Amino acid sequence: MRLHVGCAMWTHARWQGRFLPARLPPGDRLRAYASWCDAVEGNTTFYATPSRETVESWARQTPADFRFVVKLPKPITHEHRLIGAEDELRAFLDAMEPLGPRHHALWVQLPGSFSPADVGALAAFLRRLPRGHRYAVEVRHPAFFAEERAERLLERVLAGAGAEWVPFDTTVLFGSPPTSDAERDAWTKKPRVPRRTRALTGHPIVRYLGRDAEERTVQGWRPWVDTVAEWLREGRSPTVFVHTPDNADAPALARRFHDEVRARLPELAPLPEPVAADEPPLTLF
Repeated sequence: MRLHVGCAMWTHARWQGRFLPARLPPGDRLRAYASWCDAVEGNTTFYATPSRETVESWARQTPADFRFVVKLPKPITHEHRLIGAEDELRAFLDAMEPLGPRHHALWVQLPGSFSPADVGALAAFLRRLPRGHRYAVEVRHPAFFAEERAERLLERVLAGAGAEWVPFDTTVLFGSPPTSDAERDAWTKKPRVPRRTRALTGHPIVRYLGRDAEERTVQGWRPWVDTVAEWLREGRSPTVFVHTPDNADAPALARRFHDEVRARLPELAPLPEPVAADEPPLTLF
């Protein structure tokens, strides 16, 4: 029984001296983060495919059971819209290869304009993908959440490819007006879609966005504690990413979510002990 939790990144200016040692070199920050959380979203890969050498360094800094959920580059999903991007996809998969078992899922985040009329392109794309990876798809068009026919169509396509539907739960963020600059910024950028809790595979992935106030974030994830505990009882292996608009306390919040699920299921494997923020920088020797 294993629940992985993580954040949207592994380094943040406001984490230095709190969750990560203050003087830690950039090349060791992922190693320190991996003592707090055992998964991370690969959002930076949306903007550029990293070099193979960079990905090799990610693998060296993390244990084999650490989970990377890496986002496909923007040219594939948003510019080509999954059509005719074979060269870009091949280059991306080659760059990710050093992650080995850490490469938990390839994350296909589609633009808000990608509608039910485009599902045929998604089906064809998924059929062409190599079978050695897991795949997870995030959609943002309102019709997939409001129209049962569109929802069922997408579910059939994903289930046929063994792919998961990634929910991005923003209901707490949009539950009341924003109270900070970070929340106001998130209001303009994040999708406003209903909460979805149906898993299609044995490895569901959840993205949860709370508020900058810790207790509002914790109160808002209560339904997910119930859902994730039930998934674990069913034999699934979920991964949950905890976001807030400013992400200032995200590592601690991710661990708190894991603790709340583990309080329901004491047999759940614990997280690693985190590196203390006042420890000296890690070295190679």
